[in-house]
Amino acid sequence: MVQFAVSSMFFHEYPTDQIFDFVEEAGLTGIEFWIETPHFWVRDMPLDEIADCIRAHPRLAPITVHAPVLDLNPCSINPRIAAVSVQYALHAVEMAEVLGARTVTLHPGRRTAKRVPSDADYRRFEHYIDELQGVAQGKSVHVAIENMERKVNSLLCTPEDVRELLEREPWLFFTLDVAHALRRSVEEVEAYITACGDRIANVHVSGVASKAVHLPVTGNDDIAGIISLLKQQGYADNLTLEIEDRNFAAELCSEEKITLLAGEMAFLQDCWDDA
Repeated sequence: MVQFAVSSMFFHEYPTDQIFDFVEEAGLTGIEFWIETPHFWVRDMPLDEIADCIRAHPRLAPITVHAPVLDLNPCSINPRIAAVSVQYALHAVEMAEVLGARTVTLHPGRRTAKRVPSDADYRRFEHYIDELQGVAQGKSVHVAIENMERKVNSLLCTPEDVRELLEREPWLFFTLDVAHALRRSVEEVEAYITACGDRIANVHVSGVASKAVHLPVTGNDDIAGIISLLKQQGYADNLTLEIEDRNFAAELCSEEKITLLAGEMAFLQDCWDDA
């Protein structure tokens, strides 16, 4: 059954128990917990606290998890950075399984230099995928790789590349980041859904503007059409709002964020019901 969720990073500055409270108060039915949510990340990742939050908010279960990415790059030219990035990704899969998560989303990495990826970059990527396959075996959580924006050093940023990877790795799933694809066109999003719809395990939902990514979606006809296409293709997993709170003119308090999310939830629900 579809869950209407939000990334925990929208409440970046709050303790984890309050984040779960806020998400439920907004009327959402799911949460994507980013491992790098500061209150969790800087305190040596106390997993029992997140488990307690899930038990206290059964409406939001099963959660999804997003692996750490902010300072990391599993395809880095620096072997130590690549190694620690892979280890964090593997640990995220293990944590997601313990938490009973539906899906864990991971980024593919990128070429360190702003140049077209080389054979060496793709070898590092293949090592990363092989390591993920090893840890995914025997687990119930779906391990899903996310599409990136089309930038010169991106490794996984076209529908064709994602489909080729999924064909090669039948254990692997896909997280569709709508905003990353929308930076190119609505047709790009549709191409991802058509090519990879059978393997989509999570969808990051947000809008774009000329200079901003991960915007709210209420009233966005493009998003309404994308949700309709997803439903027509048989998608029934998470629709996860991924909204950057720094895109607003002023800092939002928790009440303002809850109100905004309630409106986003109502819009997504209407889009889904009307599809």
